Amino acid sequence: MLVINQSDQTKVINQPNKKRIRIAVSLAYFSMGLCFASWASRIPDIKTALHLGDAAFGSILFALPVGQFLMMPFSGKLVTHFGSRKVILFAIPAYSICLTNLGLATHGWQLAIGLFLFGIFGNMCNISINTQGVAAEKIYERPIMSAFHGGWSIAGFTGALIGLMMINLKVRPYFHFWIIIGIVALILSQNYKWLIAAKTGPTMAGEVQKRKFFSKPDSTLLQLGVIGFCSMASEGAMFDWSGVYFKDIVHAPASLVILGYTSFMIMMATGRFIADRLVLQYGRKRLLQVSGTMISTGLFTSVFFPYLITSTIGFMMVGLGVSSIVPSVYSAAGKHGKVAPGIALATVSSVSFLGFLMGPPLIGYISAAAGLRYSFAVIGIFGFCITLLVSKIRAMH
Repeated sequence: MLVINQSDQTKVINQPNKKRIRIAVSLAYFSMGLCFASWASRIPDIKTALHLGDAAFGSILFALPVGQFLMMPFSGKLVTHFGSRKVILFAIPAYSICLTNLGLATHGWQLAIGLFLFGIFGNMCNISINTQGVAAEKIYERPIMSAFHGGWSIAGFTGALIGLMMINLKVRPYFHFWIIIGIVALILSQNYKWLIAAKTGPTMAGEVQKRKFFSKPDSTLLQLGVIGFCSMASEGAMFDWSGVYFKDIVHAPASLVILGYTSFMIMMATGRFIADRLVLQYGRKRLLQVSGTMISTGLFTSVFFPYLITSTIGFMMVGLGVSSIVPSVYSAAGKHGKVAPGIALATVSSVSFLGFLMGPPLIGYISAAAGLRYSFAVIGIFGFCITLLVSKIRAMH
C-alpha cells in the first residue's frame, strides 16, 4: 500500500512504482466501465424478458441516475473521511454484485430497485476513482487524467464486444454478469495494493472539519460544474439520439444507422489518449476553448448539412470536443486548494451530471415541438458556452 501526503510535494517515488500506480488506477477506471458497458449490452434482452413497453422501461431506467444523483452529496464525504482507496475496495465489489442482481430481476420493480442500487455504488466508484486519478496526477506532476478516462472508454468497447459474444452464445445476462464479476475481482486482487492511500494535509483537514454538510458550494467549483454540464449534455445527446438522428434526419441505410454513434465513440476515446499531451503543449484553458468550439462546429455541421459523410464528420468533431472536457474539469476540481478533493469532485460531478440527465430529454421536448435538427442546434450552443466560460475561469491553467 502506498501512502501519499498531499501536503508534502517533496516525496519522491521511483519510476517503476509510478508506472505501477498508473496501471492500477487505469484498471480501476476500466473495471467500472466494464460493469456499466456489460449492463448496457444486455438492456434489450432484459427489456424483452420482462415484457416491458418503451414508456415503462424508460421510467425504470430513470432509477439508475436517481441513485447516482442522490448519492453525490455523501460520496465526497466518504472519500474524504475514509480515503479513496478504502472506498474503492468497497464500492467496486458492491457495484459488480449489483450488476449480477440486475440479471435476476423478474419484475419491473425489482429491476428498478437493482438499478437504484447500481447507481448508488456507481457514484461511489466515480468519486473515489477520480480522486485516485487526481492523486496520480500529483505524483506524475503532469496531466494524465484524460488517459484514465480513456481507460473507461476502452472498457465500453470491451464490454460491448463481450456482450455481443454472450448474446450469440445465448448466455443469460445473470451468468454473463458473473463472468464480469470474475474479471473485475481478478483485476482488483492484482492491483489494489498499488492504489494510493492519500492522506489529507493538516490545513485541508482543518477546513474540511469546519464545513457544514450542506454548505454553500465554492463559486469556482460551480463554474467548473457548469462547464461539465454543457459537455455532458452534449455527450448525453450523442449517446441517446445519434442513432435516431442518422435514421430520421440523415436517412442513413439501416446498416449504417450506428455510424454516427460509432464515429463519436471512437473519436472520444482517441481524444482522451492524446488530450494530456495537448494540455502540456498548449495549456488546459486553450484546449478546452478549442474543444467547446469543436462541439458546436460538429453539431452545426450535422444540422446544416444532414448528409451521411458530413454528419459523420460532424459527430467525429463532437467526439473529439467532449473527450477532454470532463477529465480536465475533474482534474482542476481535484487540485482546488480550498476544498478536499473528494468533496470538490462530488460538487463538480453533481452539477455536471445534471447535463447528462437533462440533455437527452431536452432534445426530445424540442424535437417534438420543432424538429430534431432544431434540438441538435440548441445543444450545439452549449459548445460556445463552454468556450466563453473557460475564458473567464481562473482555475484552468
